[in-house]
Amino acid sequence: MSIKIINDSNPLMKKKSSPVSLPLSTEDQETLDRMLDYLKKSQDDEYAEKHHLRAGIGLAAVQIGLLKRMFVIYYEKEEKIVQYQLVNPKIIEYSIKKCTLENGEGCLSVEKEHPGYAHRHYKIKMSGYDALTKKDVVIVARGFDAIVLQHEYDHLDGLFFYDRIDVNHPYELLDNEQLI
Repeated sequence: MSIKIINDSNPLMKKKSSPVSLPLSTEDQETLDRMLDYLKKSQDDEYAEKHHLRAGIGLAAVQIGLLKRMFVIYYEKEEKIVQYQLVNPKIIEYSIKKCTLENGEGCLSVEKEHPGYAHRHYKIKMSGYDALTKKDVVIVARGFDAIVLQHEYDHLDGLFFYDRIDVNHPYELLDNEQLI
């Protein structure tokens, strides 16, 4: 599988990623396929334990050392698989309403605990090229799905979930914010 995840102490993680040329190169498609395969295997308890993998549902290219504006997402929700290989994503609309995960966010590149609420938009509209379907897509996401997309999108701009936690009031909800 040959994917090595770098952690948040690596200076590369704080850099802005560059747009990816389309049509996708064979190398970029293979990278996205390896990233997606990694997520799937990380969620297989037996495989993950054997290979010492932490379970993940999203992975940005920068997390494997590539400053490219692309990320993959893979998880099951309500007996449906949610999966994307997004290239050059852009948030084109977002709600004023905010949301946050009740138990906080985690990240494959972050080993240390960062307690608190990472404030995100409750609803977003994201455009980009999905290398899985080989099409330009517009995704409308709410709640948990929107949080996952925004988390990965932040990596493309050198941000972490803990950058969105208020250090003085880590567990203070914003006005009209929904706990997920």
